[in-house]
Amino acid sequence: MLPSPSSNGVLRIGCGAGFSGDRWDAAVPVVRTLVQLGGPAVLMFETLAERTLALAQLRRREDARSGWEPSLERFLRPVLADCVAAGIPIVGNFGAANPQGAAACIQELAASLGLPRLRVAVVEGDDLLAGLPAPRLRELLPASLRGKQLVSANAYLGAREIAGALREGAQVVVTGRVADPSLALGPILAHFGWADDDWDRLAAGTMAGHLLECGAQVCGGYFADPGTKDVPDLARVGFPIVEMHADGRIVVTKAAGTGGRVDRRTVTEQLLYEIHDPAAYLTPDVVADITQAELRDLGPDRVEVRGILGHPRPPTLKATLCYEGGWLGEGEISYAGPNATARARLAADIVRSRMQQLGRDGLRLRADLIGVASVFADDDGRWWDAHPAHASDDVRLRVAGASPERCDAEHLTREVLALYTCGPAGGGGVRTCITPRLGSDSCFVPREWLAPRWSFAA
Repeated sequence: MLPSPSSNGVLRIGCGAGFSGDRWDAAVPVVRTLVQLGGPAVLMFETLAERTLALAQLRRREDARSGWEPSLERFLRPVLADCVAAGIPIVGNFGAANPQGAAACIQELAASLGLPRLRVAVVEGDDLLAGLPAPRLRELLPASLRGKQLVSANAYLGAREIAGALREGAQVVVTGRVADPSLALGPILAHFGWADDDWDRLAAGTMAGHLLECGAQVCGGYFADPGTKDVPDLARVGFPIVEMHADGRIVVTKAAGTGGRVDRRTVTEQLLYEIHDPAAYLTPDVVADITQAELRDLGPDRVEVRGILGHPRPPTLKATLCYEGGWLGEGEISYAGPNATARARLAADIVRSRMQQLGRDGLRLRADLIGVASVFADDDGRWWDAHPAHASDDVRLRVAGASPERCDAEHLTREVLALYTCGPAGGGGVRTCITPRLGSDSCFVPREWLAPRWSFAA
């Protein structure tokens, strides 16, 4: 539980995850460091990317009891007891499509660890499909997409409800879709009691959350580039801790005894991450301006950030709409030895021709030569024709096809499999898969369409 709002002092916020697929043990050294340092602290988990929520909605369609972060228990089991013992609240968007279900899962985990029943708060109100008819929501999509079947439609809520829950003693706050930085701003508001229109400090708190939200990225993870931007002990890269000061100053550091690096370069990269306009970073809580931000190295793995400005929050909220996007068929096969690239190209041409012969006109194809061209090449193979000198004696062909119909994807994977004996020579190691696809689009919605709320889970 956070202490009563304080106009001074420092609040430390540690990050335990930067996305759903993050390392399950990453939070352990973060919590250990927060406990050793003492003082008010919060642990934050950000696990909800744009399509992660749509996938959760699909799981909930199949089982109404599911729909939250599938790794929730694995993230929390190593640290929950220590956080409860030290009075460190946990805030996370691992509720996804079913925050109440996630809260129940946390209570079950607490019981299995021998902990008393926890005060778990749930933030809801982000689900537009729950309150608005689908036809009205589809009107928000571009005209070419309005016939699509919506899977999810969620607005990005702000920090206010998180702060309210923490002020009332929540030990864990579970959210669905909220803006990533709001996961940190909520605890900051609860601790310092800043006014709703204290724009500069709200912006500073928002950018503190922005620096935390991607986990190890600010500690050198995504930053690393051997020989150019070397990062020590990357296999044990630490996760970040932010020290938030009452005057809006931020100090970025990382868990003690971990690898990675925190310096002006790593923090600068993360500060600019996904910022379309540095003078107007739109969030539900404030419009942040980082054009006057100053970064200063304070010592090993400690960087101070100050000079962030804020402006009134926008009248609208960002929303992400996900819709059914058809099917993706993929097949891979390897070619090695002399003339391997030519054989792989011939195999790709054969698959394209076979799809035409079978009348699979709705299939949009792409072929990649992994080891030759799998990132820069185009869908139609023109890049290969323009770069004939690029060849290898160790090539893996990947053919992928997207279609509204599953049967098209099935035909594609069968044709890749048939390359074993139908030629060309020397193919091996075929792997195929068929997966449903999701599409997404973003828009702005009026705030009055939403009714954000929080409550303690039953």
